[in-house]
Amino acid sequence: MNKLRFKNNPKSQFFATVRQRVDAHFDEGNTTRNANLQMWVKTAFFLTGFFLLYSLIISNQFGVWAMLCMAMLLGMFSAFVGFNVCHDAIHGSFSSNKFVNSVLSSIFNLLGASAYVWNITHNAVHHTFTNIPGHDEDIEIAPYLIRISPDEPVHKIQRYQHWYAFPLYSLASISWAFRKDYKKFYQAKVGNTVLKHSLTDTIKLYLSKAAYYFLFIVLPLLVLNVTWWQFIIGFLAMHFAQGFTMGLVFQLAHVVEGTDFPAPGEDGNIEEAWAVHQMRTTANFASDCRFAAFFLGGLNRQVEHHLFPKVCHIHYAKIGRIVKQTALEFNVPYIESPTFAAALKSHYRILKKFALQAG
Repeated sequence: MNKLRFKNNPKSQFFATVRQRVDAHFDEGNTTRNANLQMWVKTAFFLTGFFLLYSLIISNQFGVWAMLCMAMLLGMFSAFVGFNVCHDAIHGSFSSNKFVNSVLSSIFNLLGASAYVWNITHNAVHHTFTNIPGHDEDIEIAPYLIRISPDEPVHKIQRYQHWYAFPLYSLASISWAFRKDYKKFYQAKVGNTVLKHSLTDTIKLYLSKAAYYFLFIVLPLLVLNVTWWQFIIGFLAMHFAQGFTMGLVFQLAHVVEGTDFPAPGEDGNIEEAWAVHQMRTTANFASDCRFAAFFLGGLNRQVEHHLFPKVCHIHYAKIGRIVKQTALEFNVPYIESPTFAAALKSHYRILKKFALQAG
């Protein structure tokens, strides 16, 4: 596989212009690109909710039905902590202090996923080769079962994918905890990116997984007054709630109508500048909804995030106006759905389109 390259063209000036304007926005306002007071309040809210729910469950002071409800809520808060805290920290955008980013990044391991593996697959690969088949493995939702781009193989079972895709998204976090991180870690390459891990990296992966298994499996079985099958139901309910929340949000950023899945030519080139490629493969939804902005950690504004991953998501609403105006000036796409429901319907239509092709 040839090394992939992005080609410059007249629209290449789009990114230089929008970056200059965004820089001027922060410089003129003398404001930080990292977390502000509002961001720290959000962080305190989600971390408090996460640790409080875990503590209440592990206290063994509640009945099984109450614990089941709290387990599902804990799963949702796990997703929200990932969206709002860990995602920014792993990108290095939460704080200008590397230690602060490192500490907040490590919380990702308590959600069942490896911060180290995510940094490779998401930050290094997905953000560079967004929606490019054979390179961006983030778009490989469930090979064989789900098809979302023309380059993926067709299987007869996919004729039903618009029905079973959404329940399948619920398995996202449990797959992370027990399968995905190990698989990605031991691959020779992620996409076309060669992987090399040190012994320290390997030890950290297994220690972080061991800590998660102890806190969320061993300790609950030791202290809770529940049967083994009741524990399994609660554990799965937590992960299904977490996975479903994560899966829906992730898919609405890149797999909706209007987004491209461009394949490189035989020479290994993508016929767009990198920033223009990001605009063609990324979408926003519910951009003006404060509820979405608060709970989804800026992931409803993926356009701004992909162009400026080193800017904390708390600033996306303000720089979004700059990005949208500049895109209009350069005739560059700015893909967005007005509401979460509209984006969800658009994603469903994508699934159904490819389902019909498999019929």
